[in-house]
Amino acid sequence: MTVEPDSSSDRVMEDATMAEKQELTREGAVATSGVPMPTIQGPISVDATNPSTTKAAHTSISNLPSAAVSEKTLRASTPTSSEDTGVSHQQHGKKKGFSFGKSRKAKEAAEKKNSEKEEELAAIPPVGFFKLYRFATPLERTFNIIGVILAAAAGAAQPLMTLIFGRFTTSITEFGKIEQTIAEHRGMATAAERAALEAAKHDLRIASGHNALYLMAIGIGIFITTFSYMFIFNWTGELNAKRIRQRYLKAVLRQDIAYFDDVGAGEVATRIQTDCHLVQEGTSEKVALVVQYFATFVTGFVLAFVRGPILALALSSILIVIMFVGIMMHKFMGPWNMQALDAIAKGGSLAEEVVGSVRTAQAFGTVAVLRSKFEVYMDTMKEKGRKLAVVEGLGVGGMFFAIYSAYALAFFFGGILAVREPNKYNAGVVINVFMSILIGSFSMAMVQPEMQKVTKAQGAAAKLFSTIDRIPAIDSADPGGEKPNHVDGTITFENVKFHYPSRPNVPILKGLTINFPAGKTTALVGASGSGKSTVVSLIERFYDPISGTISLDGRELKSLNLKWLRQNVGLVSQEPTLFGTTVRGNVEHGLIGSKWENASDAEKLELVKKACMAANAHDFILKLPHGYDTHVGERGMLLSGGQKQRVAIARAIVSDPRILLLDEATSALDTQSEGIVQDALDKASKGRTTIVIAHRLSTVKDADTIVVMGGGEILEQGTHYDLLADENGPYAQLVANQKLAMEAAKAKAAEDGEEVADPDAVKPAMLAVSQPGSPVTEKNGYDLTRAVTGRSLASAMMEDITAKKLEEEEAAEKTPNMFKMYKRLTGMNGENKWFLVLGLMGAMASGMTYPALSILFGSALQDFQLQDPNLLKHELTVKARYYFITAILAASAITVQISCFARAGWDLTAKLRGTQFSSVLRHDIEWFDEEKNSTGAVTSDIADTPQRIQGLFGSTMGTILQSLTTLIGGCIIGLCYGPLLALIGIACIPILVSGGFFRLHVVVLKEQKTRKIHASSAHLASEAAGAVRTVASLTREDDVDRIYSTALKGPLKVAVQGSIKSQLLYGASQGISFCIIALVFYVGSLWIISGRYDTAHFFTVLTAVIFASIQAGNVFNFVPDASKANGAAANYFRLVDNVPEIDALSPEGIQLDPTQVQGHIRIEGVHFRYPSRPGVRVLRDLSLDVPPGTYVALVGASGCGKSTTTQMIERFYDPLIGKVTLDGVDIREINVASYRSQLALVSQEPTLYAGTVRFNICLGANKPMEEVTDEELFAAAKNANIYDFVMSLPDGFDTEVGGKGSQLSGGQKQRIAIARALIRNPKVLLLDEATSALDSQSERVVQDALDKAAKGRTTIAIAHRLSTIQKADIIYCFADGKVKEKGTHSELLALKGSYYELVQMQNLSRQQ
Repeated sequence: MTVEPDSSSDRVMEDATMAEKQELTREGAVATSGVPMPTIQGPISVDATNPSTTKAAHTSISNLPSAAVSEKTLRASTPTSSEDTGVSHQQHGKKKGFSFGKSRKAKEAAEKKNSEKEEELAAIPPVGFFKLYRFATPLERTFNIIGVILAAAAGAAQPLMTLIFGRFTTSITEFGKIEQTIAEHRGMATAAERAALEAAKHDLRIASGHNALYLMAIGIGIFITTFSYMFIFNWTGELNAKRIRQRYLKAVLRQDIAYFDDVGAGEVATRIQTDCHLVQEGTSEKVALVVQYFATFVTGFVLAFVRGPILALALSSILIVIMFVGIMMHKFMGPWNMQALDAIAKGGSLAEEVVGSVRTAQAFGTVAVLRSKFEVYMDTMKEKGRKLAVVEGLGVGGMFFAIYSAYALAFFFGGILAVREPNKYNAGVVINVFMSILIGSFSMAMVQPEMQKVTKAQGAAAKLFSTIDRIPAIDSADPGGEKPNHVDGTITFENVKFHYPSRPNVPILKGLTINFPAGKTTALVGASGSGKSTVVSLIERFYDPISGTISLDGRELKSLNLKWLRQNVGLVSQEPTLFGTTVRGNVEHGLIGSKWENASDAEKLELVKKACMAANAHDFILKLPHGYDTHVGERGMLLSGGQKQRVAIARAIVSDPRILLLDEATSALDTQSEGIVQDALDKASKGRTTIVIAHRLSTVKDADTIVVMGGGEILEQGTHYDLLADENGPYAQLVANQKLAMEAAKAKAAEDGEEVADPDAVKPAMLAVSQPGSPVTEKNGYDLTRAVTGRSLASAMMEDITAKKLEEEEAAEKTPNMFKMYKRLTGMNGENKWFLVLGLMGAMASGMTYPALSILFGSALQDFQLQDPNLLKHELTVKARYYFITAILAASAITVQISCFARAGWDLTAKLRGTQFSSVLRHDIEWFDEEKNSTGAVTSDIADTPQRIQGLFGSTMGTILQSLTTLIGGCIIGLCYGPLLALIGIACIPILVSGGFFRLHVVVLKEQKTRKIHASSAHLASEAAGAVRTVASLTREDDVDRIYSTALKGPLKVAVQGSIKSQLLYGASQGISFCIIALVFYVGSLWIISGRYDTAHFFTVLTAVIFASIQAGNVFNFVPDASKANGAAANYFRLVDNVPEIDALSPEGIQLDPTQVQGHIRIEGVHFRYPSRPGVRVLRDLSLDVPPGTYVALVGASGCGKSTTTQMIERFYDPLIGKVTLDGVDIREINVASYRSQLALVSQEPTLYAGTVRFNICLGANKPMEEVTDEELFAAAKNANIYDFVMSLPDGFDTEVGGKGSQLSGGQKQRIAIARALIRNPKVLLLDEATSALDSQSERVVQDALDKAAKGRTTIAIAHRLSTIQKADIIYCFADGKVKEKGTHSELLALKGSYYELVQMQNLSRQQ
């Protein structure tokens, strides 16, 4: 048999995995060293070659004559990993089922086919660049063109600055030559020479003033152009993205349901939240930055080749070297990087599975096994990470060797040219050419990450636009089609054949012909997969039949206007979707498209109240805090299941539709809630064409016609009694599966001389003398609230616990001492302490490289003042040699720094992930009940927290130390060589450093802020996309579009207003550095003229202080990383240090001897409230006794405390008052792990993990997996009725079950869960509604397995379907958190109390 897995859950997991991978691959490498000389302003992102490193920070290469370029810049130029070139989260359609009946070869063929389909879906070509702006207005396009011109101007201005710098240098060196000539005469200078000196001073003063003004003008120009283009592109980008978001959501809601079979709500949410953001990012300032960098590249190289073509050609060789090293890095790092990412993703998937089923993990004591499995993935990640660290260090070191060697080449070859062509090559030309080439080269390095953003936007837009342009076959936006004035409600199917588009080989309906009479109720029953829900989907026109016709009042559905059709059909499904608004708002959604859509508020409210009364919802709504204006929460989570269902019924009938479709509208409810809702449905269906689908046959026995379906065909039809006449008929067999035995009750009643009432004659209306909490009680408006009395002892204890928890939370909010946390983290990474020491030494050495080279730089420029050509050539060759030696030393230091820190970072990440995973599973269930500790949040934390901590403790820590070393070293050298000029520079440091601060806010934090302000609107879109069937059935498409459009206006306004201020500051920070350079140059020139400084000292101070300060400003790039790391570290230690009240890993407590355990469970006077809901009393003085070896059943309405009781027995919680004992010993005194080893739990939704059948069953064993024998395994499987099925699989017990057991059906998963429970040979077996989610046929097989499992051991079972527990030794009937009745099935029936009432509501047997 082929079993279709739950594609939606698979898709969600794919989403999560892809999200983690993309987040990791967006993480960039970090700057670790500075390069003397040119830098380029603007954001720099880097290659995602190392997920252990921090997010791409933004380096200021500030276009100054001598600034700092970091490794980050270089790594930006290297090719990125394949993951990083992905355009967006990919969704590849529905995952195929695991074909158990096929051979391995057949499965491989099927997998290959699936793979080809995925490749086909992924092959949508990116849109053209200009297509990104297809929704922009002509005005916006005009402004974008202006912005491009301004960006090109800003880019061209940067190399032009080197021209001014070169002229400054020439002026100073020419003045120095004259000074040197006079100095050689030792005061014997002639009058002409003195006159020449005075003229040179005058010329230098004038030239310095002019050049300083030119620099200031460039600075002001860059301020104006940068502000203008950044604001223009931010503004137009926001508008463009807003339109795309609107059009995409509108297009999504327009699609037919078949579209969502392959896409899924998870992908829609991803596209709304992620891909729209990618398009916005790629159409905003990234485009302008690309233009700016290209302009810088072109201008730089043109200027260099114009000023000195031979030297420019020689220096261009560094580009080739850097590109070669980058390619080699990618070649080696790519495969290892992908393997590391895959290991992280697999670990994340395991964590999500385990955390999502933490009760199962703790109940079976599987924490150690699952932790070891998780650590295998982390070890793989660590192994690959260490290799990546070495290659990364060597690669970046090689790049920096090329750069520093270029300095040597510039002065060596520049010296030769200066001697050979003194009129063409002087100090100014050499510096001008050298700086222009470097600035141009680094601008190309920085283009790559920005281009990548644009490329990602093109890919993301392709997916978005393909949906926007898609016109579905069933188009809700099509205004065409008939709109009849009158509807009778007769629906006819004629020879209808159908299969789902996503599963064309699986026929669902096989020539179905059926008539649904107007005004009558028709029930569809049958096994799962028989086509019942498909009929409803076809009537709603979620799909069209493959062949045959469906008509309404003689008109084919296809000929009718789609919205008109859906507005005349009311739909209530099994799991009703409410939207995050008020009760009234939700019901009013049903008025959309009706004649009351535009009625007054008062009129609408009357209609709403009328519908709610008909739906039995009015009374409970009035008891809500704000009545009809009470907010129901996300997806109606603040209401109970029954309440949500009744609001959904009111919504379905408020517009008085002629047709009502009820798709298992009560199957998820307990018996008492079902009674209320069923009564509401009975009312609602009067006078309407009603089609009902139900597994619980008790809900449809009064239907006018019951149609039994099987295999897409009608097996039989008739009334309830007509169909029961054929005892061997399909309907009679379905009834038999749910039939309750009454014979014992008859015998008991006969003994007492009582007459047994006819169950079919007992109607809910007759049960006026109902028990408190019954449907009738609620219907009659009895006050179910607790009377105000004195505080109970449990209340007092709960208040103490709550107060204590508040104190703990307040203490937790205080971030611990940063240095203490860092000390602990360093201690955790103790095995790498020598690597950290080496890394720190390398960071300090690379940090001092730049200040040290400033001495060489000043000295080399002074050499150009030498008159003797041979001496000039000799001195510059010596300086070049020193530069080359420095290149070797610096490259070595950088290699050591990156390799050591990256290795330590990978190791720390692996350790943090492992310990966090263990700490999470150690926590008690109370911790997981808190909203902040949901599965998604905890899984995300396991992925993010170590990543954020490592973001600071990996290469970033070395970079920060290196930047500080550069700043301090530069200031010291500056003070040593020229104290006064250095002090001016040091005074300007706060201004220069502020440039980094503003870049942080504008460039780095912009993305975070954008995501944050779009969060609420994105949530609204996700909610609509996740409930697309409900939106379609209510024809809410235009309503959602209107609300979403309004929700986007707020973020747009905030973004544009914030952009003005931030871009002004950003532009100013880019221009101010030129003004400071101009100031220092001018003052320095005056002091050179006065003789206070010579050329060497001036340039040494300038490069050491000013450009070191600009480099230090890059420290702000790591503020987000440091802030995140602080918060993450605090959260991590809070988690690790927290010792839960119920510690499953604690060795303390009594160790049980399995041979002595009897299995006698007693609950004595227990009071309990869930800590997450302290105001709700759950158990109230509960006492029950479960003797060894007995089968005890717990029954009662939802919320009466049944499941809570099993959780108390499992010791997931401790009682506030009272105790739970095992064989007379308080379970709080027993070791938690030892106690739970004697219990086994089978829950309603069985949890399996990705792995083999063998692995999943052996997880339950009370000994290591490898010690479980095949005999034990087979015995457990046989007792669970799963052995034969498993052996029929191609790989037997070694068959993979898929993530969360997705390759198995519900019944198969449940039986494997039973086998897992049995293999531990428990003394106590807990069954929590183990069959309630199954259809009748699957239930029968599983129930047989449970009956086998219960033999010879203490069994406690919870069931809503009372037919499954009628043979229990004792049945405890719960109400209001305590036992109301107890006894056997027949004894409780004879009492005619609460249990009897529950039985009557489910009873289908005929009285003869």
